[in-house]
Amino acid sequence: MKLGVNVPNFGPGTRPDVLRGWAETVEGLGFDLLMVSDHVVVTPDVAEQYPAPFYEPFTTLSWLAAITTRIRLGTTVLILPYRHPLLTARMAANLQQLSGGRLVLGVGVGWARQEFEALGVPYERRGALTDEHLRAIRLAWRDEADYRAGHVPIWVGGGSDAALRRAVLLGDAWHPLRFTLPWLDERLDRLSAVAESLGRPAPVFAPRILLRLTGTPVTGEGRRAGEGSLDQIMGDLERLRLLGAETVLLDPFHGDPEETNHPETAWHMLEAVAAAYTEAEQS
Repeated sequence: MKLGVNVPNFGPGTRPDVLRGWAETVEGLGFDLLMVSDHVVVTPDVAEQYPAPFYEPFTTLSWLAAITTRIRLGTTVLILPYRHPLLTARMAANLQQLSGGRLVLGVGVGWARQEFEALGVPYERRGALTDEHLRAIRLAWRDEADYRAGHVPIWVGGGSDAALRRAVLLGDAWHPLRFTLPWLDERLDRLSAVAESLGRPAPVFAPRILLRLTGTPVTGEGRRAGEGSLDQIMGDLERLRLLGAETVLLDPFHGDPEETNHPETAWHMLEAVAAAYTEAEQS
């Protein structure tokens, strides 16, 4: 099982030198994947969670591709209805080429109603648009003489039945975000049932979990995967491995924009997990 990191590409502390530091740290610690999130317009509903400045993912990942050499690069998640599907297909295919085949395209339907309104995209059709765009992107990529995309893995985010159906029909992996393990157990069973009803194999899953390292164990039914003592986090990773996770993405952002001014706090957490995970693999 591979490990990756969700890197904040937003917030008051985010600058080119900080993004470079993130990339060098994550790759240097041996992680397999670096991902960033997506917003186009920082409307008030977006700003509550992801304040400005916001670095556009394709631009940011293209720059980071030149800084890194080994680590895969991706989106968690690109909001498909925000861009014309042929533009998305072109940018993703170009980034796949320019990075030497390192792109993972995580996609989702989006949630920020005000941002949809600012972009002139109908919020109520976001699910249908996402399905339409995925089909158009895959069709465009068949033109190898032009797009030359090769195989870009598509991870489908979301936990609803519609998202599970989308992952089965149009994705290479299901990409659930920041959850409790009981919720994941129920949704994995549901994913299998949806796949069976469609006569298709269930896709692999590649979850994004919180990373919040605490000095003492976190208790209670609401504890999310990746939250607690180092032993708890390692136990969560082992549980995800046994459930069949292909890659687990660690998300060290806890919701306070001030965190982006002190990335070294997250880097220390990542260093601890990377060391413990390497030791567990070698034992």
